[in-house]
Amino acid sequence: MQLIDGKQISAQVKERAAAETAKLSEQGVAVCLAVVIVGDDPASRIYVNNKKKACAFCGIRSEEYALPAETTEEELLALVEKLNADQAVNGILVQLPLPRQINEERVIAAIRPEKDVDAFHAVNVGKIMIGNYDFLPCTPAGCIELIDSTGVSIEGKRCVVIGRSNIVGKPMAMLLLHRNGTVTICHSRTKNLSEICREADILVAAVGKANFVTADMVKEGAVVIDVGMNRLDNGKLCGDVDFEAVSKVAGYLTPVPGGVGPMTIATLMQNTVKAAKIQNGIKD
Repeated sequence: MQLIDGKQISAQVKERAAAETAKLSEQGVAVCLAVVIVGDDPASRIYVNNKKKACAFCGIRSEEYALPAETTEEELLALVEKLNADQAVNGILVQLPLPRQINEERVIAAIRPEKDVDAFHAVNVGKIMIGNYDFLPCTPAGCIELIDSTGVSIEGKRCVVIGRSNIVGKPMAMLLLHRNGTVTICHSRTKNLSEICREADILVAAVGKANFVTADMVKEGAVVIDVGMNRLDNGKLCGDVDFEAVSKVAGYLTPVPGGVGPMTIATLMQNTVKAAKIQNGIKD
């Protein structure tokens, strides 16, 4: 089994983004990402700090807007509107989850599609569906990069995605389909889940349940991408895949942490650079 090193591959992606940022700077374009965090969820705070570090590495200016947990939906929407109108801001990222009193869908819909570097807006989701997109959702795009790093071609392969969320499962399936994979999406109502997974040449687990994928669900030599990030009772982080057991069967496997997580942030940097290019009429 070969380990897929997300830290190493994400570093290469960030270096590419840094080179592009430097080139834009020479053309008089400063790249800026605005990050909004509401409340003090510890996981969200870690993500935001990691995003700020990545921005610093890539030469992207990051603006943080930390709002109290009791912020109203109207106050948050007013801030989004202000950032939409600010020509110096290229990307807007509202860290999810949001407190209960705020409707996430309304907030996502309020971000202008050309500044939606998470690619959650319905316009960007629709563009991904038809294959004519500006931005790719960060986690699925990172997963594709990890699969590519193995040298295994997606074309013609049996691909199984476990999970149907709007953030990972559905867009992941579309990206695999655009690359000519034969895709099955599995979820909590899927019958014969183990049998379906065992047919996969490429298996992507995005279900949010610790150690959900066991060795008997994995085809010998398969590429296994673990999107899960779960915390066990002892405080240890683990993915959706039983790493120890599956590592004896899989051909390639991502670790948790150090697999998909760093790729998500690296792709966000790429999207922010692309947003700056689009807004300034700069072609690739």
